[in-house]
Amino acid sequence: MKNTILICFLLVYTTAIYAQVTMQKKDDGILITDSGKKVLFYQIKPKNKDGAFSRNNYIHPLYGLDGSVLTEDFPDDHLHQRGIFWAWHQVWINGKRIGDPWEIKGFEQEVDEVEFMAQKDGAGILKTQVLWKSGQWKKEGEKIPYLKENTTITIHPENGNYRKIDFEIRLLALEENLKIGGSEDEKGYSGFSVRMKLPGDVKFTGPAGEITPKITAVESKGYVDVSGSIGKNESNGGIVIVDHPDNPGYPQPWILRAKNSMQNPAFPGREPVSVSTRTPLVLKYSLIIHAGKLSKRKILRATN
Repeated sequence: MKNTILICFLLVYTTAIYAQVTMQKKDDGILITDSGKKVLFYQIKPKNKDGAFSRNNYIHPLYGLDGSVLTEDFPDDHLHQRGIFWAWHQVWINGKRIGDPWEIKGFEQEVDEVEFMAQKDGAGILKTQVLWKSGQWKKEGEKIPYLKENTTITIHPENGNYRKIDFEIRLLALEENLKIGGSEDEKGYSGFSVRMKLPGDVKFTGPAGEITPKITAVESKGYVDVSGSIGKNESNGGIVIVDHPDNPGYPQPWILRAKNSMQNPAFPGREPVSVSTRTPLVLKYSLIIHAGKLSKRKILRATN
């Protein structure tokens, strides 16, 4: 890990003439900044609450353009939820249930590699390799990785009243007959999730207009803008969550909540899907963090 982080710093320094989005190594993770302003923190070292709900490989805090913290970690109502995260309720190998990564039961992640690259256009790319493990999956008494995750997070510079962050999550099984799935009820939630602070005036908007959350999934083709008075001094802003057209099951259904929970383009639902040992399962999402209002035209332009 130390060698990888050293290489990251050298990459930043050698491209400093172009760098706008940069990184700083901290004791427990990576802080990403944009022209000196905090953008996000990627958690490498596991953290817990009173010895429980240990988690890593997620983003918190995520910052607004005005520096306000937009995400929550260890919320009282759902202590397992954490900032920007991607996790599944069901993991099966050869028909054996080996844990619940969503609720962080029988699940741990080892951040194996971290790499940061500054781009000529001012963007920064954070690449991670993460191994999934479980106390219920051992060989010769030792926990062994059963899945390798390679995630690429591209952080774009601030552009007017918004910033875009792209995620590409690649999942490759290290064991045959591995499946992942969502909650085993009619909601089917799991996958890429955003646990953000929700103001009392929160509003959900998609390409077809305003969306009313329900207990079960709702439809919104391509994106949902979660907005309201989320900024400093209750200024207006929001986070647009984008479901990429290349995703399996596109357009994915949405689990949306006006309080006390996360926002989730749900994949694959309650029925588990296979993860190959040869061809990765690829999932792509974006976040567009904005101040004030963001028109449909701007959202579509930002996502193309």
